[in-house]
Amino acid sequence: MSRLWRRDVPLSERLGEDSPLGVAPGPPPTTSPTGPNISWLPEAPLLSPDQPIFLMTPAAQAVSGFFVWTALILTCHQIYMHLRFYSSPNEQRHIVRVLFIVPIYAFDSWLSLLFFTNDQYYVYFDTVRDCYEAFVIYNFLSLCYEYLGGESAIMAEIRGKPIESSCMYGTCCLWGKAYSIGFLRFCKQATLQFCVVKPLMATITVVLQAYGKYKDGDFNVAGGYLYVTIIYNVSVSLSLYALFLFYFATRELLSPYSPVLKFFMVKSVIFLSFWQGMLLAILEKCGAIPQINSVEVSVGEGTVAAGYQNFIICIEMFFAALALRHAFTYRVYKDKRLDSQGRCAPMKSISSSLKETMNPGDMVQDAIHNFSPAYQQYTQQSTLEQGVPPPISRTHSAVGARGDTEKTLLLSSDDEF
Repeated sequence: MSRLWRRDVPLSERLGEDSPLGVAPGPPPTTSPTGPNISWLPEAPLLSPDQPIFLMTPAAQAVSGFFVWTALILTCHQIYMHLRFYSSPNEQRHIVRVLFIVPIYAFDSWLSLLFFTNDQYYVYFDTVRDCYEAFVIYNFLSLCYEYLGGESAIMAEIRGKPIESSCMYGTCCLWGKAYSIGFLRFCKQATLQFCVVKPLMATITVVLQAYGKYKDGDFNVAGGYLYVTIIYNVSVSLSLYALFLFYFATRELLSPYSPVLKFFMVKSVIFLSFWQGMLLAILEKCGAIPQINSVEVSVGEGTVAAGYQNFIICIEMFFAALALRHAFTYRVYKDKRLDSQGRCAPMKSISSSLKETMNPGDMVQDAIHNFSPAYQQYTQQSTLEQGVPPPISRTHSAVGARGDTEKTLLLSSDDEF
């Protein structure tokens, strides 16, 4: 009887083998699964803390850091040389802005990689990168305008010519139409809308991230990633289409400036990197990229794919710095800047040129000109007044190396020629 009350004896022994209440030997009981059966969905492999992924190793940080700092040195030297031989402010202002995309992209991606184990901190770092890449798109198109002499000079060359139908450049739907001021308006407006949508979506992403409504690669309709990605795709595609149209219309005029490498580099750095990140997010969602399962490391959904994206960008920026060094060389401006005694610009002039380069006032004025209904039938023409000291105002003006002042005139597109 005492065996019946002992807790250290199994029930089968206390009741005896012949007891009807004895438990028959057999496999241990298993708990029934709770929740719906989702075995048909691919599951990403989980890595334990003792098997860290490559992004968490010092080797990944060292390799990415080597490429990043090499790209920074190459690009900063190129920017310095442009500012040192700042002979064509209207062109070099946009060139310097385009070149700054390498330091911003590279350092931002490397910083996000260093904070990889922190819960989605990269979203806040990438906001700066997203805002600046829209600024680069506008400046690249504006640089092409400056190469050709501005809106007035472009219209003098292409106005009234029929638009060639080409499926490759997406002009098959424009068959029978001719180039007009409306064509240039569309190219500028489609580019400027990206300058508005990109920072706006970046701000919305930060807000959604703060409230837990945004995760990279999460295409759930209840989250914000799906809708942000759709808006991004529409805006990016429209901006890319506008650049294609402008190049298609002015490719012969731009041929002396080697536009192919310039177009390819700007488009690949901005547009291909965006689609590259989206592809990595889809691969992680499909289970091709392993996830991290650790209580010691806080890694949210989509962070691993974003980490690989940042690591790839760190390496890509090194090759982008080399290509941009040849695409936007400073040597063509070097002979123009040297004075009769062979001296270049002093350091004070270099700092003032950098300050003038980073002033976004020209983009604001251009947005007003292109979106305001009062200016839809007018083109801009720049005139240069020599020997006039630059006015101290916030109006749209550009000061050259000799104190020349650039003024913008509005010419009616009907009475222009």
